[in-house]
Amino acid sequence: MEIADFDFTLPDELIAQHPVPERDGSRMMLIRRETGKREHLHFRDLPDILGPEHFLVVNETRVFPARLSARRYGKNEEIEILLLREEGPGRWLALTKPGRKTPAGERLQIGDIAARISAITESGRRVIEFEGFNRGENLLEVFEKIGEPPTPPYIRRKDSGDTHEDRMRYQTIYARQSGSVAAPTAGLHFTEEVLRRLDAKGVPVCKILLHVGYGTFKPVRAENIEDHKMEPEFYSVDAETAARIRAFKNEGRRLVAVGTTSSRCLEYLARDEQSFERAASGYCDLFIYPGFEFRMLDGLVTNFHLPKSTLFMLVSAFAGRELMLDCYREAISLGYRFYSYGDCMLIL
Repeated sequence: MEIADFDFTLPDELIAQHPVPERDGSRMMLIRRETGKREHLHFRDLPDILGPEHFLVVNETRVFPARLSARRYGKNEEIEILLLREEGPGRWLALTKPGRKTPAGERLQIGDIAARISAITESGRRVIEFEGFNRGENLLEVFEKIGEPPTPPYIRRKDSGDTHEDRMRYQTIYARQSGSVAAPTAGLHFTEEVLRRLDAKGVPVCKILLHVGYGTFKPVRAENIEDHKMEPEFYSVDAETAARIRAFKNEGRRLVAVGTTSSRCLEYLARDEQSFERAASGYCDLFIYPGFEFRMLDGLVTNFHLPKSTLFMLVSAFAGRELMLDCYREAISLGYRFYSYGDCMLIL
């Protein structure tokens, strides 16, 4: 399939720059795959739609403040660092801007911390070694103090610096394990009240982990989408959760994945002959696009995604490309808000 098959025109004013005042106040388009019928609701209506025949799987990853401000010794200019993933004790893979000011060997000061560019990868990414943190100390705790939330590049505000709003709202309420550089945004709509009502309706919630990497923003450059490669992202599912998921599926309950990250992790694991028989962890690089055979998902909660993105390709694979394009046209005509802080859809 060609990348142009997943293109659509989105007015800039529909790209949400701020979250709605209340998480569960986001609009939600309910889509029935078999009939194409859709309804226009709000996320707080989710417990009214689901019942004991369903169960949810959410991603409990936590976004850490991966955006750092650095400077070269003896210089006053600012260098922006976006941490991507930990490569070893005190050693991180990162993007730097401007790159010309961070050659291999350059020493940087980041707050009170000293760091060095130890290498440059073929793709131009930097390997940064934080001095004095090579014995396994928890750098994530340091980043919580000196870093800023890594909000996506399409959030462009006049006050684009770190804000209290982003620290609170660019995070799910059930986030537990730090390691993501982007939020699993479908989960941003959940509130304690929605979870309470789901529990009262007999809808179980299972929590898995997939640390969202920078690849979620990586554009598809290949004209033929089959040539695109996903960047691997760390996942983990404990034995108890794996057993619950297996049991619910064996009971005939319908699995509703919250977000594309949960979806890819679940379907990646389903390719293992002994999937959900034991605890599992590793790196997921599954690319889902139309023609993909789903083995786990029966439903999906997801936000409205960028044109020509791997995320839009995933939802097109699940619900059908033509149906998704039509739903997106309808959402645009009705003023739905798009992307990370935007509205969502429930596909059943």
